[in-house]
Amino acid sequence: MAMTPRPGRGDAPAAAPVREFQFTQDDFDRVRKLIYDHAGISLAPIKRDMVYSRLARRLRALGMTSFAAYLAHLERGDEKEWETFVNSLTTNLTSFFRENHHFPILARYMAGLKQRPIQIWCSAASTGEEPYSIAITACEAFGTITPPVAILATDIDTSVLATGERGVYPEERVDKLDAERRRRFFLKGTGSQEGHVKVRPELQKLITFERVNLLDARWPVNGPFDAMFCRNVMIYFDKETQYQILKRFVPLLREDGLFFAGHSESFLHAVDLMRPLGRTVYERADRSGAPRDMRREP
Repeated sequence: MAMTPRPGRGDAPAAAPVREFQFTQDDFDRVRKLIYDHAGISLAPIKRDMVYSRLARRLRALGMTSFAAYLAHLERGDEKEWETFVNSLTTNLTSFFRENHHFPILARYMAGLKQRPIQIWCSAASTGEEPYSIAITACEAFGTITPPVAILATDIDTSVLATGERGVYPEERVDKLDAERRRRFFLKGTGSQEGHVKVRPELQKLITFERVNLLDARWPVNGPFDAMFCRNVMIYFDKETQYQILKRFVPLLREDGLFFAGHSESFLHAVDLMRPLGRTVYERADRSGAPRDMRREP
């Protein structure tokens, strides 16, 4: 039986795949600098293939033949293409009640608040599952579909915000929710919308969707907020950028407010700003009194 010889130590490495567009290290370095300067996102070296794949679509759409030409086009200040560039390179992995342990904590906290309405900022809203999960939690906490809660849902990516605002999802996106939640908070699609569900209008009224780039010098956001969600976005920023964003979050959070982070995020480098309460829940470091125990009602 014929055998294909195994490559020896002296053999040349396999040739790199032939690509439609030349993509040099200089091109990749320029992309990394542009997305960092504009959105604070630190792209790791291993993201080179991902960057090529996503931006090659833009070259085709614009009829360009090189990354150098595309990046020069960006640098000349095409605002619409900047938006598409950022949308292309941001990752929007989300689901309803992702990191579920946060929502009972939020429900207990809201139930103990005296001021109304309760203000909540979801600062990495993606396609809307997270702010809608917050809204559902509020409805259940207050026993009404019109709770005294206002939710601001923001993201840098305008395309995912549009999805969130529509509130229409494939049925499989809500498969893991129990039957009572699906019945109470979603409408089942028929006809051309068969196979989809739509969030009930009462739930949508609790949420305002707006674009916010956390790196912008000014945010169109007014606090104070009783709770803030910034989950699974800080991992894309370096420590210094994280610190500067947290520093701007603090005055927007009520002194007794809660800050929810993602499961892989830690702010040990910002203990002068945020004090950990366990299970990726934080409070302002300047809050008076001992840290709260999130196993009990705050």
